[in-house]
Amino acid sequence: MRRADRFKYFLDYFTTNFPEPKTELAYGNPYELIVAVVLSAQCTDKRVNQVMPALLEQFPTAAHLGAAAAEDIFPFIRSVSYPNNKAKHLAGLGRMLTSEFGGEVPSQIEELQRLPGVGRKTANVVASVIYNQPAMAVDTHVFRVSHRIGLVPKTATTPLAVEKGLVKYIPQESIAKAHHWLILHGRYICVARTPKCSICPLAPSCAYFEKNFGKALAYEPIPTE
Repeated sequence: MRRADRFKYFLDYFTTNFPEPKTELAYGNPYELIVAVVLSAQCTDKRVNQVMPALLEQFPTAAHLGAAAAEDIFPFIRSVSYPNNKAKHLAGLGRMLTSEFGGEVPSQIEELQRLPGVGRKTANVVASVIYNQPAMAVDTHVFRVSHRIGLVPKTATTPLAVEKGLVKYIPQESIAKAHHWLILHGRYICVARTPKCSICPLAPSCAYFEKNFGKALAYEPIPTE
């Protein structure tokens, strides 16, 4: 199957069956989202959602966060991955948002990437979720699923290469949604160790399924409502 056909199947299925995907991170405004995304690096959304309420109660704005030291922030995020580094990043993030952006989260990828703890993936998440920009954030789920189902070539060995390979075939108006589709598919169906191919709705267009099972394994598509 051609790569363009795999993309068409992927887009047709999710556009029909999951037209309005959302991030699983809980947030109420751009400041809360960027803090949550920084905390979510190599950590589950579930864990981040657990620590966010107490963190936001103590540091409800960028100004509050920027006035704190990393040592003040650490106790609130000790249960996430790499809490020492993330506490330092959040303190610096609050200071820069306050001093350079008037406490507001910028919308441009380049400006977002200047913030402590904000790499290209985090910047793309904020730009797509908050500002509805055609930005494709590539995390471990997106990277794995894109290769496994055959949306990007094996030569796409970096997150940036995967990002470029995806946006080449996805219409701009669908890029922000496709980011969530890939993440959620990787989180619940196309999992890392044992992908659930027998219930995967993308099996007919999946390179991994074709290579490992061909047409021998009858799959049961997820029922749609």
